[in-house]
Amino acid sequence: MSKAETRAGKIAKDQLQSIVERIERLLEEKTAIADDVAAVYAEAKGNGYDTKALKTIVRMRAQDPNERAEFETILETYMQALGML
Repeated sequence: MSKAETRAGKIAKDQLQSIVERIERLLEEKTAIADDVAAVYAEAKGNGYDTKALKTIVRMRAQDPNERAEFETILETYMQALGML
């Protein structure tokens, strides 16, 4: 193997190692954030809030308002058809 090939292999190895380490750090941060979110939900539950409802609200707020309105219209139509409203 030539010196250039050896150097290219080392650069590729270093780059790969760097990428893997960055992914690992991000996954650690993601786990820490998930733990923080769980703690906030536990606090909310301790204060008497329904965590299932809170999770639904958080999910709905993340949606596009037009898509959410369309979904709610469809849901209401289905519920009316089933005699639920």
